[in-house]
Amino acid sequence: MTDDDVAEVLAAMGPRLQAVRERRGETLTDVSRATGISLSTLSRVENGRRKPNLELLLRLAKAYDVSLDELTGTAPATAREPRRPPRRAQGDKAVLPLTRYVGGLHAHKHVLPATGEQPARPRQTSHEGRAWLCVLSGRLWLALGDHDLVLTAGEVAEFDSRTPHGVANAGPGGPVEYLIMFGPQGERLRPSVHPAGDQARA
Repeated sequence: MTDDDVAEVLAAMGPRLQAVRERRGETLTDVSRATGISLSTLSRVENGRRKPNLELLLRLAKAYDVSLDELTGTAPATAREPRRPPRRAQGDKAVLPLTRYVGGLHAHKHVLPATGEQPARPRQTSHEGRAWLCVLSGRLWLALGDHDLVLTAGEVAEFDSRTPHGVANAGPGGPVEYLIMFGPQGERLRPSVHPAGDQARA
């Protein structure tokens, strides 16, 4: 494994752990109680502010009933076949890291599979940092605090991730693809170029 390979695995670790947890329908609190890992540590690992050590990964692999290779995404392709029946595997969320480092502002592409029925309100989580997401295709249900928003292709949302939040495919229909950028230290996107109309009104 090259240095680039290691960097890619580390960059994907937080979103991968979050995706596994969410597939199981568990909150960070649930996982903390089951593993004895503090809630703050789990949150920092998932949002990329802390690199997971071997002991932490072993505890999570046991709690999620997967191998360590599967949890880290380093297993050969044939060994990463889902243990669940195909019908359930089709409901998995896909996460593609777009940055190759841990910490600081980082970005990922998420794909939520199609759903044939109206989903329940998304499960919400909260943690330090700031998030920005942009819908590429489909309809994304963003539950932000007490508010419910449905975002469509081209629409953007930015929010303090300390506000309880969760997302789901607004369905029924096709899959939803969206980009998400996250600043664990509260970093914000800072536009330096404004549309010509805005400059004219300045």
